[in-house]
Amino acid sequence: MRRLLFLLLFSVSFFAQAEQTDEYEEGFFTAYLNRAIEKAMSNDEAKDEPLRYGRHITKYVSAPQFGGYVIGKYGYSTENDADRNSFECRMVRMYVSGTILRDFKYRVQLELKNPAMRDYTLEWVRFKEFQVKVGQFKRCFTYDNPLNPWDVGMGNYSQVGQHMTALLKDDPSGEVAQNGRDLGLQLQGDLFPVGKDKHRLIRYQAAVYNGNGQNKKDNNKQKDWIGNIQVQPIKNLYIGLFGWTGTYTGSNGVSVRRNRWALGTIYEHNDWSFRAEYAHHSGRNVQDFDTETQSWNPGSSTEADGWYALVGVPFTPWLKVYCCYDVYREDATWGSMKSIYGICPNFQLHKNLKFQVQYNYINDRTSTDRNYHELWAQAYVRF
Repeated sequence: MRRLLFLLLFSVSFFAQAEQTDEYEEGFFTAYLNRAIEKAMSNDEAKDEPLRYGRHITKYVSAPQFGGYVIGKYGYSTENDADRNSFECRMVRMYVSGTILRDFKYRVQLELKNPAMRDYTLEWVRFKEFQVKVGQFKRCFTYDNPLNPWDVGMGNYSQVGQHMTALLKDDPSGEVAQNGRDLGLQLQGDLFPVGKDKHRLIRYQAAVYNGNGQNKKDNNKQKDWIGNIQVQPIKNLYIGLFGWTGTYTGSNGVSVRRNRWALGTIYEHNDWSFRAEYAHHSGRNVQDFDTETQSWNPGSSTEADGWYALVGVPFTPWLKVYCCYDVYREDATWGSMKSIYGICPNFQLHKNLKFQVQYNYINDRTSTDRNYHELWAQAYVRF
């Protein structure tokens, strides 16, 4: 049934862009750099000339757009054996994007804190109804995973996003955190303009991935297939159904099936924000297989699920407060539930400068320290 649901999503999407929620923005330094490059290239863009193809063509390219940001954090926790009192650098990112021949868009993003490649994509974007992306990018599963860290609202992604896409935690199959990314090919588009504002009624994404995470070749003979269909009944309100089927092979050589689905909604209007999702996973964890006995550990989990709801309320042009209720169950039972109740004021004093103070109350039924508190303070700077 789950496989049938996914195939339905995938097939409809061929006949049905998803807007990129992780679009890069320039900072105060890179703005000067970008303007200088644009000025230097102003005579080479050939904007008004008929488009021509050929191996010796050098025109028809946009000025590359550079950007970067850093996120720093202070965290305090009352959980036993936790890093109770610590400063840290969460991210230092650099990125560049641009177009070639008007219809081809490229993007590259690097992590500088622990140097690694995050994104490298080439997209054919001539038509809004049908676009093609290839490279390494975020898996198109859930609304939370594709969000830029600046747009999450809370100090961190939901537990659904962190676990179900291997964004920041090991996923239920045993795949270690992969920043939510994989290598593959994706089709996407926005269809059927409706209403006076001509907003697009249907949005879709359909992708095939290695299934082995970022910066890795495939290590089995199967691919992971992920797709979604989203309906926009009114402008900026999306209701989406997501499907994922594939096989994961761990470092121990064990392969497991992973079948997932999610249902969610997202709404942004006049600086108000709302997001809610439920996601479910079926399949074993490679770490539960005993290679000596060649059998699965007794009582090993075959399911996991989670859900969250988040609302963001603007109070002033520089103050917006987010609240969330966030749940993850590592074996889809009430005894494995970890619940987070959070509130997070965002003080954005400038487009390129933001501060967050977040309080979390955590009830974790899998921990010996069942109830504890967290306090985070974070600073975001685009440069």
